[in-house]
Amino acid sequence: MSFEFKSVDFPALPGVYLMKDSSGRIIYVGKARELRKRLASYFRAMHKHTPKTRVLVSKIHSIDTLVTGTEKEALLLEASLIKKHRPRYNVVLRDDKQYVLFQLDKKSEYPRLRITRKVVRDGSVYFGPYTSSYFARETWKVLGKVFPLRKCSDSAFRNRVRPCLYHDIGQCLGPCVNVVPRQDYMELVHQVEMLLSGKAGDLIGSLRRQMEAASEALEFELAAKFRDQIKAISNTVEKQSVVLGERSDIDVIALAESSQGVGLGLLFIRKGRLLDKKNFFWPGLSLEDGEEVLNSFVSQFYSATKFIPPKIFVPFEFDMYGAAELLSERSKSTVRIVTPHSGEEKRLLEIARKNAALGLKEKENDNILDLLAVRLKLSGTPQRIECIDASHLGGEGMRVGMVVFEEGKPEKSQYRTYVFPELEHSSDDYAALFHWVIKRIDSGPPWADLILIDGGKGQLASVEKAFAENWKYDEPIPHLASIAKGPTRKAGELEDRIFRPGRKNHLPLKGGSPELLYLQRVRDEAHRFVIGRQRKSRKKQVLQSEVLSLPGIGPKTARLLWDEFGAVQKMKEASVEDLSNVPGIGKKRAQQIFDAFREV
Repeated sequence: MSFEFKSVDFPALPGVYLMKDSSGRIIYVGKARELRKRLASYFRAMHKHTPKTRVLVSKIHSIDTLVTGTEKEALLLEASLIKKHRPRYNVVLRDDKQYVLFQLDKKSEYPRLRITRKVVRDGSVYFGPYTSSYFARETWKVLGKVFPLRKCSDSAFRNRVRPCLYHDIGQCLGPCVNVVPRQDYMELVHQVEMLLSGKAGDLIGSLRRQMEAASEALEFELAAKFRDQIKAISNTVEKQSVVLGERSDIDVIALAESSQGVGLGLLFIRKGRLLDKKNFFWPGLSLEDGEEVLNSFVSQFYSATKFIPPKIFVPFEFDMYGAAELLSERSKSTVRIVTPHSGEEKRLLEIARKNAALGLKEKENDNILDLLAVRLKLSGTPQRIECIDASHLGGEGMRVGMVVFEEGKPEKSQYRTYVFPELEHSSDDYAALFHWVIKRIDSGPPWADLILIDGGKGQLASVEKAFAENWKYDEPIPHLASIAKGPTRKAGELEDRIFRPGRKNHLPLKGGSPELLYLQRVRDEAHRFVIGRQRKSRKKQVLQSEVLSLPGIGPKTARLLWDEFGAVQKMKEASVEDLSNVPGIGKKRAQQIFDAFREV
């Protein structure tokens, strides 16, 4: 053992300890109610430790401590240090992104229902979370059709002078310019709340009574409207199953184990309905590490900007008091972390456990990210991969496209294009990649576990140099790799080459191997994305220049026309009425544009 523990060297106070290896790198962060006692437990009865703890202790070269006033403060500090340093032997929550929520700002005179990822303690009512942003947006679209609440932001609402498109298609009452009785509007808000609060049955019953009354009064159009509302609401609610008799907001956490590691299943129950679920996985652990998994997960997952339910079910007791106190402070309301007692509660825990077990099976069947970690010699599984490709057309329009893959799948909402006017008329890919690194660092986290560059050793060296010169964070620089075409330089070749920093030759990955095919897929997606964006930009420039050549049409008008029609021919075919319907162009301006096209 390289480290000799002496209890007198450590205080008998609450705080956080940082274990370091021989190179001074932090390999583990922990918290303790009493630092001296907790640290002593690592160096006694080694045979009782889990395999992971035994390996950890063998790597310790030094231990630093940070004393805090209370155990709760230690918990807060531990969570922030784990997120900052991502130590190798900690249970690190890599999928800590904010999930989608519905926000209803009831303080506004005419509230709107919007999608958000952050909870702000401003009196708004939140519903969710949804792990699938696609499902949340589809639900939002359905609600928008059924309940015509305003969609625009507060600033747009205050400054609007005519109704928007949503009003024209019947999906907004237009309170921005129309006289809409607030009582009628708030009735719609109340109905939305009933639906999202799990009271769909009461809402459907109310709508059905109104439908029957309208039908008896021979108001068939109104009756049909209520009928369509009932159908849309029923279709939405079908996706949620009732799992709890009481209308409570509860998260349920359970663990499962396999030869690959430990899985955690999380159920989101809102108003007694199973709203959504999520699975997490940590390789190399066992249920013996369960207490650490739960403790770390709770403190890292439930941040102050997430919705934290008043009750969380866990499979067994751990240091729940300190964790509950921490979450209560973050949510500004009482949070209880408890083990289930009733049969109904235990059934929920079993559902979560089965989901965790299913998640483990999926990991065993689809371990491409774990393979990548081994083949590329990474320090951990690359849950987030960013791939970049520099592209230009004859030196013009130099840009770098970035695509993002999370948990092995493309996250298109995070794709980005970086433009470099200073490199115009240049074909220097190396300079573009160097400048991309600077912009990427300035944009901040989340950081990639692996950055894949479309190119060879030269492109890789340029990115590596840029990170070395510009990185300003304490945490490690993301892993880098580049992918270059094989000997024939043909697209689609199986034997593409993968390079890593510090290696003279490419990695010995076999052509057609799963890990190489996956990297090729990521590279191809980046290439497709940046070329598509470049072509679109080029086409837009050409069309705008053609429109700008017309008398009396400036850049602003040209942009409005392009955004509406997308092609010069369609602009030429448009009538005066079509042109006047473009937002920002009135009838007089439309007539001038119409005449300008006719004179060409």
